[in-house]
Amino acid sequence: MSDQVFNNYIAGEWQPGNNGSIANISPADTRDVIGQYAQADSAQTEAAIQAAIAGQEEWAKSGLEQRYSVLMAIGDELIARKDELGNILAREEGKTLAEGAGEVYRSGQFFHYYAAEVLRQMGETAESVRPGIEIETRREPVGVVGIITPWNFPTATGAWKIAPALAFGNAVVWKPANQVPASAWALTEIISRQGLPAGTFNLVMGPGSQVGDVLINSRDVNALTFTGSLETGRKVASATAGNLVKCQLEMGSKNALIVLDDADLDNAVECAVGGAFGGTGQKCTASSRLIVTEGIHDRFVEAMQARMAKLVVGHPLKEGVHIGAVADARQLEQNVEYLELAKKEGATLVCGGEVFTETFNGEEVEGYYMQPALFTNTTNDMTINREEAFAPLACVIKVKDYEEALATLNDTNFGLTGGICTQSLQYATHFKRNAKTGCVMVNLPTAGTDYHVPFGGRKDSSFGPREQGTYAKEFYTVVKTSYIRA
Repeated sequence: MSDQVFNNYIAGEWQPGNNGSIANISPADTRDVIGQYAQADSAQTEAAIQAAIAGQEEWAKSGLEQRYSVLMAIGDELIARKDELGNILAREEGKTLAEGAGEVYRSGQFFHYYAAEVLRQMGETAESVRPGIEIETRREPVGVVGIITPWNFPTATGAWKIAPALAFGNAVVWKPANQVPASAWALTEIISRQGLPAGTFNLVMGPGSQVGDVLINSRDVNALTFTGSLETGRKVASATAGNLVKCQLEMGSKNALIVLDDADLDNAVECAVGGAFGGTGQKCTASSRLIVTEGIHDRFVEAMQARMAKLVVGHPLKEGVHIGAVADARQLEQNVEYLELAKKEGATLVCGGEVFTETFNGEEVEGYYMQPALFTNTTNDMTINREEAFAPLACVIKVKDYEEALATLNDTNFGLTGGICTQSLQYATHFKRNAKTGCVMVNLPTAGTDYHVPFGGRKDSSFGPREQGTYAKEFYTVVKTSYIRA
C-alpha cells in the first residue's frame, strides 16, 4: 500500500490539491494502492488556465528545433521505460502487462511523429486576383488547449492530444480521468523535465464537476478536445458552443464486424476475438456486434466457442494472461446488467459471462474479473446491440446476405469503425465505400489503428476535426492569410 501523494502540476510547479487527495486502487487487486493523487478544485483549474495563457505566448516563440528536441525526448523516454510505465498502467487500469507496455510504446511513437511534424510546418503562397499583390497563408497555434481524457487508454489518449498541441506551439491544461491518474502523472513528470516555459503544460487532476466544468466553460480556453461518453460529449459541445470555443469530441460507438460466407474462417475468428475482447472489451473501437451470414454462421459460432475456451482471463501481471480485469466495481456491475438484459430480451448465451475470483502469487485477490461472453440469436434492435456496453460481450446477428449485413452494420446511431471478413474484392470494395463509419477494416479486427493517419467517426461517435496524423493541424492551429503589396 502506497501513502505517497502525487501532486498536480500547475504553472511549472508541483502543487497539492485544494480538495486533498484520493487513493488510486487497482481493479485487479483492491489491496494494491498505487498512490494518493491530488484533487484540484475550480480555483486551481482557473489558475492553470491563466498560467497556460502566459506560457503559450513564450512557447509559441520557441524555435522549431527546440520543439522538435522536446517532443523527441519525451518519446524516447516513454519508449525506454515502456515496461516500467506499462506495469503502472496495467495495475491502475486492469489491462494486461503486454497491453500496458504496448500502449506506452505507442505513446512514445506519437511524440516522435509530431516531433517530425514540427519540422514540416510550411505555409503556402497564392497569386492574387489584383496586380502587384502577393498572398501567403500560414498556420499559427490556436492558443490554450483543454484536454479531457478517459480511463481506458490513460497514456495513449493523452499522448495523441498533447503531442500535436505542443508541436504546433500551444499550451495545455490536461484533466485525465480520475480513475487512472498514475499514468497521467508519470507522463507529466517526464514532460516537466523538458524545460518548457512555466505554464506551457499543466496537469489538473480532480473531479469533472469542478475541473472539467471549469475547462469546458472557460472563455480563456481556445480549443477543447474530449474523449469519453456521448452523454458527457453533448455537454461539452453545448458549453463550448456557447463561448464559441473550438471543440473536438470522440465519443462512443457500437462497431460491427461482418463475416461473409466466403471468409477465411480462422482469420474471421481471430478478428472477432481480438476486436471484441482485447482490452477486456473496453475500447471505443471494439466489435461487439458480429454480423454473420447464414452460410457460415454455425461454423463461425462453433469456432468462436473453441477459440474463446483458450482465452485466459486473470491478473494483468500474471504470465500467460490474455484478458485482464474490468476497470472497476461499477463497470463490472454494468457488464452483468447488460448480460442479464440480453438474456431477458431473448439472446442465447452460448459461452462465458462468469464473474470469478482470481488467484495471484498463490493468494486469492479481490478484483473485478469476468469471462468474455458470446451471445447468439440476437437482433439488431436489442438493447445489447444498440448501446455501448464497454464490456467483453459479443453478440452474433445472423443475416441472409451481404446486403442485409451492410444495412445492419449501418443501422446504428454510432459510426466509428466497421469491419468485414471476405475474400471477395467486389464486396470489400463496396463495403469500403458504403460503410457509414470513420474507419473501415477489411480482414482485420475493428480495434487497432495507426498513429500517422486520421482517426475518428461519424454520427454520434465523433464531432469536429479528425485526430492524429497531419489532420490534427486542423484542430490545433488556425489559418492566417496575409496580403502583401511590395
